[in-house]
Amino acid sequence: MTPLEFISAISPAAQASAAKTRIPASFTVAQAALESGWAKSQLAREAFNLFGVKADASWHGAMLELPTKEYLHGQWVTQVARWRRYSGWQECLDDHARFLLVNPRYRPAFQYTDGRRFASAVAAAGYATDPGYAAKIISIIDYRGLSRLDEVQA
Repeated sequence: MTPLEFISAISPAAQASAAKTRIPASFTVAQAALESGWAKSQLAREAFNLFGVKADASWHGAMLELPTKEYLHGQWVTQVARWRRYSGWQECLDDHARFLLVNPRYRPAFQYTDGRRFASAVAAAGYATDPGYAAKIISIIDYRGLSRLDEVQA
């Protein structure tokens, strides 16, 4: 899937999610692209899982088992993990939106309606350990002109 095909495929789901949650579609599309390698990851291809969400005890839906590398006790080990399997892009994006909505640390992000500032606020709240996380998402938003996805919702 090319980046343009990816954007076309998930933009409707991102915009539908934005209409319900106020999470900017530009942020959702850019973050999903970054996390899934434009849906080229095995997890995205086989389970519509764009964000690498594991199936913990709270998950009661379908699952997919795949090997993953984890850093444990000072070394990298490969182990099989259970991942959430979604029926399509919309279910994946809705689940991700729920995660952001129910975690109080992300509340400050919801004061922003544009993906660039939303990304910065989510990163500042500790979403990822990568200090360049927000910049990577913003770069995708800017390079791919994804801000236009937010204008539809305004």
